[in-house]
Amino acid sequence: MPVARLFSVVAIVSALAVLSLGSATVRAADTYQVDPVHSMLLFRIKHFNVSNLYGRINNPTGTLVVDEADPSKSSVEIEVKPENVDTAIEKRDQHLKGPDFFNAKQFPTITFKSKSVKKADDANIEVAGDLTLLGVTKEITVKFARVGAGKDPMGGYRTGYEGTFSIKRSDYGMKNMLENVGDDVQLTVSVEGSRKL
Repeated sequence: MPVARLFSVVAIVSALAVLSLGSATVRAADTYQVDPVHSMLLFRIKHFNVSNLYGRINNPTGTLVVDEADPSKSSVEIEVKPENVDTAIEKRDQHLKGPDFFNAKQFPTITFKSKSVKKADDANIEVAGDLTLLGVTKEITVKFARVGAGKDPMGGYRTGYEGTFSIKRSDYGMKNMLENVGDDVQLTVSVEGSRKL
C-alpha cells in the first residue's frame, strides 16, 4: 500500500475513533423521579388583608427530564393532591379541602405540565406550561433555580429545583371569601428528584 494512502487511512480511522469517544461522553437527557418526602408546594396568601397565612401541600409526585446540553429538550410534570394540604390547623385544613376552596373530592389533583423549557441565565431555567386547578387549565411561566445536584449516600444521583410564582385563585374558579382571604397566591415549588437508572 502506498505510504500516502496508508497515512490517509490512519487519519480517517483516528478521526472516527475521536468522534466515537466524544459521543460516548455526551449524556442523553436524564429522567428524575420526584421524591415526595423531600419535595413540597408552599403557598402564601393574605388574611383579612393584614397578615400572611402560610401553608403547604405535601407529597408531590412527578417527573423531571433534564438535558444539560440542550435545556429545550427538558420537561417538567408535577402533581399534588389538595387532600395533603397542611396549615398546621386541622379544622382549617378540612375547610380548605372542602367545596369553598380546593374541593378535593371533585378535583383530587393539581397538575403542572411543561410545554417549553429554556435557559434563562447561568443559574435559572424558564419553564412555560399548563397549570390545572379545579378543572381549569391556564398557561403560566415559572423561573426555576437549580439548587444543587450530586450523589446521595445510597449511591444514587439527585437534583433539586425551586421556583416561586403567583396566581390569582379567582382565575381558576376559587372565588369564595375573596373579601377575607386574598385573591393573589404566592406559590413556591421545591422539588428533589432521584435519577432513574
